[in-house]
Amino acid sequence: MLNTKHWNRAIALLDMNAFFASVEQRDFPSLLGQPVAITNGMRGSCIITCSYEARAFGIRTGMRVREALRLCPHLVQRPTRPKVYAKVSRNIMHSLVDVCPDIEVFSVDEAFIDVTSCQKLYGSPEQAARELKQAVYGASGLLCSLGLSGDKTTAKYAAKLNKPDGFTVIPPWQSKSALQHVPVTELCGIARGIGNFLAQHGVSYCGDMEKLPISVLSRRFGNLGRRIWYMCQGADPDPLHPDVAAPKSIGHGKVMPPNTRDRDTLLTYLQHMCSKVGTRMRRHDMQAKTFWIGLRTDHGWLGSKSRLSEFSNDQQQIYRLGQYVLDLCWQGEGIHQVQVTALDPQPTAMQMDLFSTQEDNRLRQQLNCTMDSINERYGEMALSPARLLNRSDMPNVIAPAWKPDGLRQTI
Repeated sequence: MLNTKHWNRAIALLDMNAFFASVEQRDFPSLLGQPVAITNGMRGSCIITCSYEARAFGIRTGMRVREALRLCPHLVQRPTRPKVYAKVSRNIMHSLVDVCPDIEVFSVDEAFIDVTSCQKLYGSPEQAARELKQAVYGASGLLCSLGLSGDKTTAKYAAKLNKPDGFTVIPPWQSKSALQHVPVTELCGIARGIGNFLAQHGVSYCGDMEKLPISVLSRRFGNLGRRIWYMCQGADPDPLHPDVAAPKSIGHGKVMPPNTRDRDTLLTYLQHMCSKVGTRMRRHDMQAKTFWIGLRTDHGWLGSKSRLSEFSNDQQQIYRLGQYVLDLCWQGEGIHQVQVTALDPQPTAMQMDLFSTQEDNRLRQQLNCTMDSINERYGEMALSPARLLNRSDMPNVIAPAWKPDGLRQTI
């Protein structure tokens, strides 16, 4: 029986069930009921996500394929298809607008929907939430789990309680009691660091939070601390954020064969990542001046922040920074991973810098534009520096902060 009581605020969190694996099972019916693991290409060694049939064997995201096969010898490995997943996600998010326009796309497979203004139209928040589930299935043929409550944090917690294909309602007047015995680290946004701080102050479960003055958290974490204090009591004040914010960083990394010590191999991986970062910035008319160049060893990261003399999206300039960092920081240690990240991306300037070498910049821009056009037509890296003929296979992936219809719609 539906609760027809009017809610002052009604927030739904829609979460797709094992999204990538579910798309594979939808498109290839022979995979239905099978333990499926998605990896970055067939040679990928780490599991991106897996079906619920695979999870029943103890397989989980982030697990090595070799370990997963020991748990489930008949595990089916599938290469990721990011363009397909992005298209399905876009269709899902657009279908939600037909039910309620107040949406925050949280990730490629999650969205918050504020149904407060729609509850009269559908009779109740619960019915509006059911309409959302039906819209998702109609747009994608996929099932999803949905949590409904009076705030974002409680709705997200509710969504994970009854997977897959769950529908969990925690009315706002029950949120505080529903979270009382929940460990604080189970709430979205409270990671181990904040959890340790709370534990030191006697807060291990959400119900402990009311004993801690809000001023303790605000002094340590500012506005985030104040929000956490309310989150644990089922009263998260955070509104929906429907607008797509400009990216705070743009980066690419690649895991290498363990203990790589060959300089030429390191330079190949490094130039590959610089090329991907430069291409991605140009695709969205972005440029940057400060970059993080990192090399991961057994003992942590080597590297540093490095700055260009001016804002740029030219991969050759970024690569020269990478060579400088390699010469400066690397002493022959075994390397496991390389990472190149633009730390201060901003829209490309409409005018050339007064003090830049304008002729050189103009020629580099023309060259990059031509190269990008060729690669767009004939495939990524069809035209690239000669060193990258020996690059490692690196299938594209969906950026963690992917959002439809915006800068973050990137693979």
